[in-house]
Amino acid sequence: MNDFHQLSATNLQGQTFDFSNLEGKVVLIINTASKCGFTPQYEGLQQLHAKYAEQGLVIIGFPCNQFGQQEPGNAKDIEQGCLINYGVDFVMMGKVDVNGEHAHPVFRHLKSALPGFLSRKIKWNFTKFLIGRNGEPIKRFAPFTKPQQIESTIIKALKN
Repeated sequence: MNDFHQLSATNLQGQTFDFSNLEGKVVLIINTASKCGFTPQYEGLQQLHAKYAEQGLVIIGFPCNQFGQQEPGNAKDIEQGCLINYGVDFVMMGKVDVNGEHAHPVFRHLKSALPGFLSRKIKWNFTKFLIGRNGEPIKRFAPFTKPQQIESTIIKALKN
């Protein structure tokens, strides 16, 4: 089992989500925020989810309030905002830190495997990490990279 598949997180409903359930899936992990200029990316992420979930793509959003306090709500606020505003029905986790001493283990793992430009730190909301079926991180995408711009990379990962 790959290190990634040994991780877990708590979803918005307060239940543990075991990443061993993701073995054999292509996973896209995003740190999200509901009051960010990039928040409309939820729409594109939902489109990718609808188009590729049956082929093995799992999208997981991790709300984070570390950048400009752009995710101030509680779990219910986040869930309602995602559903009402963007029709999101992919997996959403509970709010986490992605940087610093309290960074969630998922993001510690991903930043170590895929350091960013000049630094391992995540610089803003909607940084995306693509993980292959074997649990190996494939690519990190900047916040300004729109979901439709990574579709070809997702398709390639789904074929492997």
